[in-house]
Amino acid sequence: MLEFFKYNFMAAFAICGLMYVIGEWVSTITKAWVPSVFVTACLMLLGYWHGVPHDLVTDSVLIPFGASTGIFLLLVHMGTIISFKQLMEQWKVVVVALAGLAGMCLAGYFVCPLFMDRSFVIAGLPPLTGGIVAASIMQQAAIAKGMTAVGVFAIAMYCVQGFAGYPLTAIFLQNEGRRLIKNFRAGKSDANGVTEEQAVLAAAAVRRKLLPSVPKKFDSAVVVLLKLGIVGYLATVMGGVSFGPVGKISGAIWCLLLGVLFTSIGFLDENSLTKCNSFGIVMFALMMYIFDGLKDCTPEMLKSIILPLVQLIVTGVSGQLLFAFIAAKIVKLSIPLAFSVSLTALYGFPPNAVITESICRALAENDEEHDYLSGILMPAMIVGGFVTVTITSVFVAGIFEKLF
Repeated sequence: MLEFFKYNFMAAFAICGLMYVIGEWVSTITKAWVPSVFVTACLMLLGYWHGVPHDLVTDSVLIPFGASTGIFLLLVHMGTIISFKQLMEQWKVVVVALAGLAGMCLAGYFVCPLFMDRSFVIAGLPPLTGGIVAASIMQQAAIAKGMTAVGVFAIAMYCVQGFAGYPLTAIFLQNEGRRLIKNFRAGKSDANGVTEEQAVLAAAAVRRKLLPSVPKKFDSAVVVLLKLGIVGYLATVMGGVSFGPVGKISGAIWCLLLGVLFTSIGFLDENSLTKCNSFGIVMFALMMYIFDGLKDCTPEMLKSIILPLVQLIVTGVSGQLLFAFIAAKIVKLSIPLAFSVSLTALYGFPPNAVITESICRALAENDEEHDYLSGILMPAMIVGGFVTVTITSVFVAGIFEKLF
């Protein structure tokens, strides 16, 4: 009988699904105060420590899709829910995100060496400001210098930084969401007498279509995916083009920009992945690919470097929030939103989208409220993630790898 219940790729898929669903349930029950990504990450980490196969996500065969096609489909999809107007309005987010990263680097570089090894600071700061690319750069630089433990520290920072970022973001984004929804329900207007609801509807109306819609009888789920795939392919092509002094622009950024462009002319459907009922499976595959990075974070690894990890995270995040606060005051951006945007550096995309969507779903009582919250919070969080993780962290890593 026991031989009948043997482990295989479908068992791995089911285990991944169970952990992901538990995270969603906890988030729903707690009204997103406990973010789903935090719960699932904890379950995955504990699972790896207590018998879950080391290659669980690999065995589920989710990685090939999530690490490639899934990322580009989801990034293009994000462009289908953001207008050019909303994108251009995010300059305040860019300023706050950059200020937060500056505060994190300054606090970490000048304060942490007072009570921890400087090599750990150099290796850990770039992953703290970004994602796996920055972590890989620092790991390789440390190993090249013969500092194996320091290389492990860089990867460990990448693995655990989200455990600080997820709950903090949930707190700040919840506060911002509650403020926004309260004003929305009260019909609060600006100095010109325009309510926030009217402003959102007006912004949506700007998205005029140049191309006719596909006839309903031909507009299947695969047609929607095909159009997303075409735009995603164009993004990969553009990502290989060098633009003079600027150099190459990440294909991920092109996905967002082209997604917005092709939605504005009518080629892509608004909220595409949701329309073709594919958002859930794409997000699931992509998040499992992200969580796969936890498999190498062993209890022994954490025990050996937990103190400097905590010291660097606390110091860096404190400097980050201080500078974000100052910048938000200057550009007149909501403080809770400014903190949320800055904290995207600790996890990036797609957790920023998952947390935002969870909070919008938890706070909204109907589709109109959900669309209103998503229309304000999602562009800010997505742009924040691009500024911190996708763009700036790589430059930070390029500078710090020369400091060993």
